[in-house]
Amino acid sequence: MKPLYKYISLLLLINILIAATGYILISYGFSGFTLKEIILLASLFTVIAIIALVIFIRGQNKDPGSQTMHTMVSVSLKFLLELILALVWFFIAKKTSPQSVVIFFVIYLTLTLFLIWVILKALKNKSL
Repeated sequence: MKPLYKYISLLLLINILIAATGYILISYGFSGFTLKEIILLASLFTVIAIIALVIFIRGQNKDPGSQTMHTMVSVSLKFLLELILALVWFFIAKKTSPQSVVIFFVIYLTLTLFLIWVILKALKNKSL
């Protein structure tokens, strides 16, 4: 469980960096979004990434036949939860301004690249 805590702390650090970057952008006059939106969106993506990390790391401690299934479930669940978040964000909350779309996909890309880095780092020593 030690790698899980390490990755969650890194994820929370990335979340703090995203919030700080948003604060700096807003203070320099980039309008179209608020700090509340950035923090909410980053927090929701962080929760989704933590769920995917827990499933993936739990699968790495199982037998080799189960590791592949846990990896696939982790990535698939992350994808589905982010699709639901995109549906809620763009269609229900009506956040369709260009700034909101850019912020959404920047945060999505950041946390997705982090999860891919974790998976590749774990699979570097083990193969599926």
